[in-house]
Amino acid sequence: MSETKTAAQAPVTIKKYANRRLYNTATSSYVTLDHLAQMVKDGTDFVVYDAKSGEDITRSVLTQIIVEEESKGGQNLLPIGFLRQLIGFYGDSLGGLVPRYLEHSMQSFAHNEQQMRQMMEKALDGLFPFNQMEEVGKQNMAFFESAMKMFTPNFFQMGEDGLPKMPGAPSLEEMQAQLLALQQQMLSINKKK
Repeated sequence: MSETKTAAQAPVTIKKYANRRLYNTATSSYVTLDHLAQMVKDGTDFVVYDAKSGEDITRSVLTQIIVEEESKGGQNLLPIGFLRQLIGFYGDSLGGLVPRYLEHSMQSFAHNEQQMRQMMEKALDGLFPFNQMEEVGKQNMAFFESAMKMFTPNFFQMGEDGLPKMPGAPSLEEMQAQLLALQQQMLSINKKK
C-alpha cells in the first residue's frame, strides 16, 4: 500500500552519520539505501541531512540510490548515450534548462504510465484495450524522441565508431523553436486525452 503526501504531512527526516549509516527519525531505526528506494516507490517524501553539519544531502543520496540500482545488473534505465549527453550539459550555459525539462518529461511519462495501468485494470474485466495502449505507447515514444532530438539532434545517428554522434550545441533561436514545437506537441497530446 503506498503512502501519499498530504498538505499536513512533512517529509520524513533521515540523518546520515559519519559511519555512513542512515537513521529514519520517524521510525527511530536505521535504514539502508534499499529502504529509501522503497520509500520513493511508495510515494513517501523524505529529506536526508548530514547529522554533523545539518546540510541537506538528499540529492546526493538519491543519486547514490540510482547508481546502486543501475549496478545491480537487472534493469538499466539510463542508456549510455543519455548519460553521455547529460554529462555534456554540466557547465553548459543552457544546462539550467535541463533539470526543469527532465522533471516535466518524467511527470508526463508518469501520467501516461498511469493511464496504461488503468487500461490494464480494465482488461481484467474482459476487455483488452490494445489500440489505446498502442496509442499511449506511440505518444510516449514520440515525446521521448522529440525530447532527445531537442537536446541531441543527431542522437539517433551513429558515428563510424558505433557510438551516437555528439552534435554541436544548437543556437538559442533553435532551442527556443524546439521548445515551442515541443510545447505545442504536448498541448495537442493533452487535448486528445
